[in-house]
Amino acid sequence: MKVHLIGIGGIGVSALAQYYLSKGHQVSGSDLVKSEITDFLKKKGIKIFIGNYAKNIEKDFDLVVYSPAVTEKNIEFKQAKKYKIKTISYPEALGELTKEYYTIAVAGSHGKSTTTAMIGLVLEKAGLDPTVIIGTKVKEFDPGVGGSNFREGKSKLLVIEACEYDSSFLYYSPKIIVITNVDKEHLDYFKTFKNVIKAFADFIVRLTADGFLVFNKDDQNIPEIENTKFKKIDYSISHPEIQKIKKIIQIPGEHNVLHALSALKVARILEIPDEITFLALSEFKGTWRRFEIIETKINNKKITLISDYAHHPNEILATFEALKEKYSKNKIWCVFQPHQHQRTFYLFDDFVKIFKKSLIENIIITDIYDVAGRETKSINKGVSSQRLVEKVKKENVIYLAKENIKKHIQENINEGDVLIIMGAGDIYKLIEILR
Repeated sequence: MKVHLIGIGGIGVSALAQYYLSKGHQVSGSDLVKSEITDFLKKKGIKIFIGNYAKNIEKDFDLVVYSPAVTEKNIEFKQAKKYKIKTISYPEALGELTKEYYTIAVAGSHGKSTTTAMIGLVLEKAGLDPTVIIGTKVKEFDPGVGGSNFREGKSKLLVIEACEYDSSFLYYSPKIIVITNVDKEHLDYFKTFKNVIKAFADFIVRLTADGFLVFNKDDQNIPEIENTKFKKIDYSISHPEIQKIKKIIQIPGEHNVLHALSALKVARILEIPDEITFLALSEFKGTWRRFEIIETKINNKKITLISDYAHHPNEILATFEALKEKYSKNKIWCVFQPHQHQRTFYLFDDFVKIFKKSLIENIIITDIYDVAGRETKSINKGVSSQRLVEKVKKENVIYLAKENIKKHIQENINEGDVLIIMGAGDIYKLIEILR
């Protein structure tokens, strides 16, 4: 089969591309910009096009998969339709796969990637050989190249990260659903928090009678579904295994303890012995851009550099708490890049509260990262990082354009300091610039 993926540089679409490649299909894809993901896929043997052009679509393609960010106006999408090629979205394509496997789907506003990775690694350690499709790179999945967002398995077990944006997860047919939390997220699509909760409720009822719902009992926003035949398994911070998990996991933060606990619950459903689960969790070192720790030097000063994906106020709060827990004796710097104008608009007051209350010593906020296909011009005019800093009104919270951050850090950071580069956009590239 010949498969082409539009928006192949996306973290989810790129994982699906690797799945098709692992099944022996001829795979190609396009993206608007070159990235480390497109370079990685190219090395794997996938034909990569930079830019969207009608000529990228060949008449003999069997399937074209497109990212949720791609609209019907996209020239490759239109060409595929012209050639009458089967054309489906990434969630639809992944949904088709979930019907072929015993699928474990990890959903939630925050923590999906970490939880999915934990479950995948526990299943791998238990010898169950799962296929895993995840929204971040896991070092253990392809250690030769620094990690991958895809693991090829030979069994009928599939572990996926199930995103709620665009109600994507409603295409999936899981046997086990894990819900980490429900929060005010993706309001550019959902508009109201009530709609977010309804989407999660609609997702939960996709479970059949032989299914399992694993959920965080402490989160009051997770919808309570009555009169269902599937089994409900809850967990909470008061669980008796919490202290044991706290002692063994290497990644900081109470939220990560809860993610590990949900992985333990899934492992028990699959009858994996606890000793195997605890061993796998104790060996887990985290994933790409999720509190990823790098010991390095800046201007010959030894510092701890951390790359983190947090971009929602509650994620930032959890990360700040983990930082203060792990580095209580160090001076901490944070460079934050807000992700998407609409998210910043809808959650503006929450961002202000988080940065006002923060005990982080130095915070630099840079310009908002625009997300292609998901911005509204009228909102863009009314929100900015400068305005956010003005509202926070703290001397240690400043605005800097991205090109000025390197010099400021080099001139002011000291030996032993901790620097976290935070955001879901391209701010992670600053790490290599600083190093």
